Amino acid sequence: MNNYQRGLEIRKQVIGQEASRAVSESLKEIAPVLDEYTLLVFDEMENRKILDLKQREMITITTLLTQGDTAPQLKIHIQGALNVGLSQAEIIETFIQCLPYVGFPKVLNAIAVAKKVFE
Repeated sequence: MNNYQRGLEIRKQVIGQEASRAVSESLKEIAPVLDEYTLLVFDEMENRKILDLKQREMITITTLLTQGDTAPQLKIHIQGALNVGLSQAEIIETFIQCLPYVGFPKVLNAIAVAKKVFE
C-alpha cells in the first residue's frame, strides 16, 4: 500500500467514507493535486506516533474554530472527532476553552455547527 492509499484509509476512518469520497469528487476536476496532498497529510499523521487521532482531531476542530468562516470543514471534522472517539461533551468543552482567546462569535458559530452534526 502506498502513501496515498494509506492516507485514504485513514481519512475514511476519520471523516467517514462518504465525506472522504465527497472531498475527492469536489477536487477531481479543478485541483486533484490538493486531494492527493490531503491524503499525504493523513498518511503522515499515521506515521507520527506522538499524538493519537483523538488529539489530532481536537487540534483540528480548535484550529478551524479560531479561523472562523470554516463551517463546511468544521462540520466534517466535528464528525471526524466523534468518529475517532471524542464525545459531544469533549467537543463542546474544547470550544468553550477557546472562548477567552477567540471570543463569543467564533465559539457560538462552532457550537451551532456542532449542534447540527450532533442531531
